[in-house]
Amino acid sequence: MGSPTLGNPQKTIEILQKYRFSFQKKFGQNFLIDTHVLDKIIRAADIGKDDMVLEIGPGIGTMTQYLAEAARKVLAVEIDKNLIPILEDTLSGYENVRILNEDILKVDIRKLVREENGGKPVKVVANLPYYITTPIIMGLFEEHVPVTSITVMVQKEVADRMQTGPGNKDYGALSLAVQYYAVPYIVANVPPNCFMPRPKVGSAVIRLTRHEKPCVEVEDERLMFDIIRASFNQRRKTLANGLKNSEKLDFSKDIIMEALECLGKGAGVRGEALTLEDFAELSNYLSKARPAAGNK
Repeated sequence: MGSPTLGNPQKTIEILQKYRFSFQKKFGQNFLIDTHVLDKIIRAADIGKDDMVLEIGPGIGTMTQYLAEAARKVLAVEIDKNLIPILEDTLSGYENVRILNEDILKVDIRKLVREENGGKPVKVVANLPYYITTPIIMGLFEEHVPVTSITVMVQKEVADRMQTGPGNKDYGALSLAVQYYAVPYIVANVPPNCFMPRPKVGSAVIRLTRHEKPCVEVEDERLMFDIIRASFNQRRKTLANGLKNSEKLDFSKDIIMEALECLGKGAGVRGEALTLEDFAELSNYLSKARPAAGNK
């Protein structure tokens, strides 16, 4: 086994110069250059010798080296083919790492986990380009990929959104979706100077620990998320109007009002006032009312 050699600015610059690497804006590349933050991520992800880690976006292998020290096996998925020779170099000391040059959004991750880890849950660790954070995290949850936890570096405001509750301006569909599947915990805030190149925004490491079973009982998961999205699509409107105007839902105003009444909510209630439990209850009520739901 090697020992981590990357993680400070000098080493990172050396590697980038050696390979004449240039940053690609389209891949949203920002490499971590702070060993304290790396240590925090590894600790937060709680990786042990029996674990397999799926790392998304290894970059030049900075965090991969740390992960390889801690885990039984690391599968690193990198989209940028120009980084593959660099990774083969920086990770040459580790026999427990496999590098995959793929776009994670196009990979069948369930199949990959089945092949690489016998279907047992993996731990996901990632320093993600911010524009694909949500699709990746939601994809892992919605496809029911067996994961124990997801520890990711995200834009600070996205981390705040993931862990906030009702009544807060950041509360929305993402908060509810994440909290339906997992317990979010912000591990650390990370300023721009911990990266190369420096991003324009602050970042945060957040750990999402998967619920062993969902914390609310829902008869129709898809319907619940359609209701959640519809109720936040037009934030200024009442929840009832949001649901009535949604193309994906087909419930009469009367049925919607009836459902809200059963929930003990008034006609003027907005989506941001409802808890996850409220949405589950609303969804279960409307699910039962479906055959009788008239046209709008």
